[in-house]
Parts: sequence; C-alpha cells; structure tokens
Amino acid sequence: MLCWEQKINKPKQAKKLLKTEPPKKVRIIGGNWRSRLLTVLDLPGLRPTTDRIRETLFNWLGQDLTGLRCLDLFAGTGALGFEAASRGAALVVLLEKDKRACANLSANFALLQSSPATGAVEILQRDSIEYLKQQADRSSNLIFVDPPFHDSSLLDRAVIEAGRVCDDSTGGGIYVEFPSSRPREEIEALLPDWHCGKYLEAGQVKACLFRGGRG
Repeated sequence: MLCWEQKINKPKQAKKLLKTEPPKKVRIIGGNWRSRLLTVLDLPGLRPTTDRIRETLFNWLGQDLTGLRCLDLFAGTGALGFEAASRGAALVVLLEKDKRACANLSANFALLQSSPATGAVEILQRDSIEYLKQQADRSSNLIFVDPPFHDSSLLDRAVIEAGRVCDDSTGGGIYVEFPSSRPREEIEALLPDWHCGKYLEAGQVKACLFRGGRG
C-alpha cells in the first residue's frame, strides 16, 4: 500500500486593489505533451488532480498507454484525460457537463494540437453518468472517476457503472478519487468484482486504482 500526505498551504489573501489574478495552470507531466500547460478556470467544484497525485497514478499505470481506450468522467481541467492522450492512448473521451469548463477543455486541446497526439481525443459536453449508461459492457480500458466532492451520489453511481464498462485485461483499470472523509471500504464495496490494487492518501484526497483481473 502506498500512502503519503501532502500539506496544503492556505493561499494568501489577495489585496483589494489588485486586479483579477491570471488563470491558474497545471502541467502535463509526461509523454508527447510533457511540460505543456493547461488553463484552470475558477469554477465551483473544479478541483484539478495535483501534479504529485498524477505522477503517482501514471507510475502505477505505466508510462506508455498505447492502445488503451480511456474515459475521463467529470473531466474538469482535463488533466487526467490529456495526460493519457499524451502517453499514447488510442482514444480519450473527456466528458464535462459544465458549458464553460467544456469550452476551456476545447481551448486547451487546441493549444496542444501544435504537437498532435497519436490517438483520438473527443471532448463532449455531456452528463458523465448518462453517457456511461449508454456504453456497452467492457468497452473501455481505463476510466477516470473524479467528480465534485459535494455530491457523494455522483461518485457512487459513476463507480458502479464504470465497473460494468471497464475491461482492464490489456491494461488500465478504474481510477477513483474521493474525499478523505469517506472510508476506503465504502468505495471498495461499490466494486465487489474489482480490487484496489493501488491506494494513496494526499491531504483531503484519497485515491484507488482498481484492477479487475478479468479476461
């Protein structure tokens, strides 16, 4: 079991006379788009996966995702989905319901196109759970589940559907981020046919990479 803590410092209060701060950025860590920056909008519930957690996740998954079909649910900044595309995934579908966040995904992707990915990338303004329900069994290899933390039912429904849709027999799995207030066992109970092969804790976030071992 991998377990480490990340300290989060409170941001300094901005001075009233200062102009609006520029948009925050997150960087892609590896692959074809390594070190490229993604703009992060200040939107309710938007919580980008940190560089440190993403680095750990993709160490778990392996640096080369060639051939994998990926879904990035509740994509937000697209940091997970774009990271997968950067590392050679055959298809990455980024799903984001919020209109502004989805437009920002498209803008970030347009900037990345100066060095095109080897696979296909689709950005859809769709409800992630409704999209999952329409997918065939075992039709994706790697699914990122990282919804806003304020509604636990979103996480539960997405994880259950992901267990049906995901086939990790050639690599991948189901990656789930959830608030530190939830016991790991609650998430594991949603996927009785899978096991949490990798686990971490980082500040207010816990994460599991589930593997099915099927096929």
